[in-house]
Order: sequence, then C-alpha cells, then structure tokens
Amino acid sequence: MRFPALLLLVSLAVLLVGCKHSPGYPGSPITRPDEVMDFATLYSQNCTACHGANGQNGPAIDLANSEYQALVDDATLRKWISSGMPGTEMPAFAQAAGGMLTDAQVNVLIAGMRKLWSRPDAFAGAMPPPYAQEQKGDAHNGEQSYQSRCISCHAASPQQITSSDYLAVVADQALRSIIIAGRPDIGQPDWRHLGPDGKTAPPLSAQDVNDIVAYLASLRNPTLAANDTANQSAPSTQPGR
Repeated sequence: MRFPALLLLVSLAVLLVGCKHSPGYPGSPITRPDEVMDFATLYSQNCTACHGANGQNGPAIDLANSEYQALVDDATLRKWISSGMPGTEMPAFAQAAGGMLTDAQVNVLIAGMRKLWSRPDAFAGAMPPPYAQEQKGDAHNGEQSYQSRCISCHAASPQQITSSDYLAVVADQALRSIIIAGRPDIGQPDWRHLGPDGKTAPPLSAQDVNDIVAYLASLRNPTLAANDTANQSAPSTQPGR
C-alpha cells in the first residue's frame, strides 16, 4: 500500500510543478495597480499622454521645466494631481476623488519630479512673480501689455492663445504658470523675455502678469466679459453707493 501512495504523491507533485510552466500561467505574482510605487511606471501610465515623455513636448505644461518646479510647491502639486485642475483637461487622480492613485503613489510622483527635474538655481537669483495671483488683474491694461510684450511672437504662432477654443481648456492658473516659467520645450520664454524685435525690456511685473491673464480670461467668453465691463461702468442705483 505504501508504494501506490508514494507514487500518487510523486505524480501530484509533478503535476503541480508542470502547471507552473504551462501556457498562460503567470511567471511571477501580478502586482496590484495600487501597489505600483515606481515613478517611471506611474508617470508613464498617468502623465505622459498630456505632459509628454520625460515631462516635455506634451499638450499640457512641461513638468520637466526646472523653473516650473521651482515656482510650484509640493502642496499645490499634490492638489492638482489629487483633485484635478478646474478649467482644464487635468482630471483627478487620487482615489479619494474618484481616481486610481493612492496618496502614497501621488507622493511618489511628486518626489520623482523633484528628483529628476528640479534645480536649486532655476531662477539664477531672480525673483519671479508669485505662483498664485495676489492682486486682481485689469483686462484693459492686460490687452495693452499683451500687444506690447506678447503679440510679436504669438501673432505668427500656429496656436492662437487668444482663441476661445484654446482658452476654454486652459485655466487662469495654467496661463499664469506658463507666462512666468515659460515653456522651453516649445520655445516659450519666461517672464524675463525681451520686448518686440528683440529689444531689451524689463521683466514682466506681478501686476503685468495679473493683467495679461485677466485679458486672456476675458476672451474665453467675450459676451460675458462685455456685460461685466458694462455692469462695472453703470452707475449704482442702490442708496449710499
């Protein structure tokens, strides 16, 4: 009786070992999506389509721009990745907001971007306008600034940044970030760019940036902008005002 039992055990062992080498059997345990903690994999799966391979040459802002990395802090990056950026095509990626990424994976993305693309001397000692708008912009002044500082390049650009179609998918903060940090991957200079015909010009001030963003924002829906201007200009009928 012992020999048949031993033979049965050996046959079962051979069968189990053979199954592991059969077609379709995974060679190693499959990693769950929420267990992936490799920056390159997470970036490729979630960011490349919009921000480009290696953080450049995508339709959205180039994350590999060291000036952008110096301009934005970790908390803001975490907010945009986790919850998305309203007014743009940037969706929410955090599980808490309906996405696929855990908080730890979001942190991996931030740490990876900092490691690869940040540079301590990104601004070479210069002080850029603040990342977030601190004062209200004036669209009329912004139009004048745009005409004197921006149109010489953008008038001939195939991408018309004054188009309502473009502005419909680019939020004010995204416009502000590009104006300040530039987009070196497509030749867009930062806030220190030269004036028309390459002439030396002072850097754009924080208020210049506020005004240009306000002007571009007014072009998203010219009818609403015109109504807003009319309402501001109309005399108030309320007592004491």
